Amino acid sequence: MKVAISSTGKELESEVDVRFGRCPYFLIVEIENKEVKNFKVIENRAAMQFGGAGMTAAQLVANEKVDAVITRAIGPRAFSVLTQLGIEIYQGSGKIKSVIEKFIDGKLEKITAPTGPMFTGKNI
Repeated sequence: MKVAISSTGKELESEVDVRFGRCPYFLIVEIENKEVKNFKVIENRAAMQFGGAGMTAAQLVANEKVDAVITRAIGPRAFSVLTQLGIEIYQGSGKIKSVIEKFIDGKLEKITAPTGPMFTGKNI
């Protein structure tokens, strides 16, 4: 299973970024047999985009063939793109390493609707 996590940095010790579309990085984590097997960092090209950052970010992680996304907040456009592609979205906060453990243990809440309005990402 591959999971994309909105991140403030490039390490598993980084924090989950509150913003999906405007986070600086995504950590793409591969999980096998309830363990992290590998991860890579991709820079979020949409972070400084004037508009449509959520949709661009959603397409970016979808291109990585992820099964799920973990973030703190997600707008309606990104939510729509991900759900249409069958990518599940979960809410998590804190250190990424800890959030991954909670995900593996089934302790993260699934996001079933957008958690914020459009056009607020730059101001959070």
